[in-house]
Amino acid sequence: MARRRKKDIEITDFKSLLKKQGYSLAGKHSAVKTCLWLRRSIKDEGECYKSIFYGITSHRCLQMTPTLICNQKCLHCWRPTEIDVDMPTDYDSPEDIVSSAIESQRKLLTGFGHSAPPHLWKEGNDPKHVAISLSGEPTLFPHLPELIEEFKRKGFTTFVVSNGTVPEMMAKIDPAQLYMSLDAPDRETYEKVCVPNSPRLWDNILRSLEILRDKETRTVIRITLIKGVNMFDPQGYAELIKIADPDYIEVKAYMHLGFSRKRLPREAMPLPEEVLEFSEELADHLGYKVAGNVEVSRVVLLSKDGSVTHLM
Repeated sequence: MARRRKKDIEITDFKSLLKKQGYSLAGKHSAVKTCLWLRRSIKDEGECYKSIFYGITSHRCLQMTPTLICNQKCLHCWRPTEIDVDMPTDYDSPEDIVSSAIESQRKLLTGFGHSAPPHLWKEGNDPKHVAISLSGEPTLFPHLPELIEEFKRKGFTTFVVSNGTVPEMMAKIDPAQLYMSLDAPDRETYEKVCVPNSPRLWDNILRSLEILRDKETRTVIRITLIKGVNMFDPQGYAELIKIADPDYIEVKAYMHLGFSRKRLPREAMPLPEEVLEFSEELADHLGYKVAGNVEVSRVVLLSKDGSVTHLM
């Protein structure tokens, strides 16, 4: 019997597992987690690519989810998709979620009080950006529009990242920036990569692409490239992206982290130069230009004219 490595993650009770992975539960069904770049930024050790691309302040970014439920089991997801999450019997109010999320963020930052410069520590405890993207699909939360508006009322810049499988909710929400993941150039690849709980979800994604096209808010298509799995046919991706006509496109490398290590080999991570090459081919098919390239994060940004306007 093979010896288990210390870094391997055991699948146990879901909520206990989330706590072991650094999540802080907020209310009955929400969660908060500090990312690597927040932890670096609060110690004045660098900013994430969102800071470089969009001008956000990494140590003032609150990463949260209003639901731990997802309708896909993506191969590349670092979350424990192997465990099913029960649907809540009732929901916290958007007001309670926002206050609980801020409180949870402050608790998570407690350990940085002695290592962060005082002014950054103070700023970090007063978040002003929210990334509604963590564990779970946010558009499955029935009160997402109200949650976004409550964050806005508190002065937050709002980002939502969706898999596009709930077009009715995509039509209702208007964050400052709306992301939609597109991890396959065709239905067959989508079902292999994202393992949806219904074959109808691909049709929902096509509908969400149409909805994005008519959005007045800033829109972003995000592609996660997995070498040997979905890193092919840039023209196929381009034909789908043309439906949405997004403001920006983020092309990112799959990263061999968390539970994805149980599903994919380390070799599935594209190199920075491979991500750039694929992005340039995609840009050629679309008539977009490279607007940014952060090699350390293996992510390339495309825009229509090669520029980007900061949100802040």
